[in-house]
Amino acid sequence: MRLNALAAAAAALALSACVTAPSPSEYRAPQPTKPVDAERLWSGRWLEIARTPMSITDGCVAGASNYRLTAPTRVEVRDTCQVDTPTGREKAVDGAGQILDPGTNAKLRVKYFWGFVTWDYWVLDRADDYSWFIATSPTLDKAFIYTREVPSTAERDGLVRRLGELGYDVSRLEFPETL
Repeated sequence: MRLNALAAAAAALALSACVTAPSPSEYRAPQPTKPVDAERLWSGRWLEIARTPMSITDGCVAGASNYRLTAPTRVEVRDTCQVDTPTGREKAVDGAGQILDPGTNAKLRVKYFWGFVTWDYWVLDRADDYSWFIATSPTLDKAFIYTREVPSTAERDGLVRRLGELGYDVSRLEFPETL
């Protein structure tokens, strides 16, 4: 009996920690306007230049997302950062991504922790040469700026300005140290 109570408590705790994709009635982000070449965007290493603070990224610097397109609508995701300093211990989480809008390829749903945590990312803008992209959650509660190379201060400021033009409150951003 005691074992059943512990199992039920563990299951309730696991379910209460789940984050799921929002319903369309909660969407506040603008729809992506540029199609994405899935092979160019959803592949390789992207440096995290700016992000919304979250408990999972506390102490994280030199963040990066590594993507690998495994099928026309499937993407392997590995998010990494270094703890405390750019040479600190690596912290990583793997996810399974699915492109939600084949053809446009600008909406990605990633399931982390065996599907217990699900996040949607919309690519709201990107460089024509795929040197940067801006992604948010559909509800605008999370935002990220990614680049292939460390940008200059002027380039970073321009990307932050663009994110603000897309409707995100950029005063909420943090700028972790990069490599």
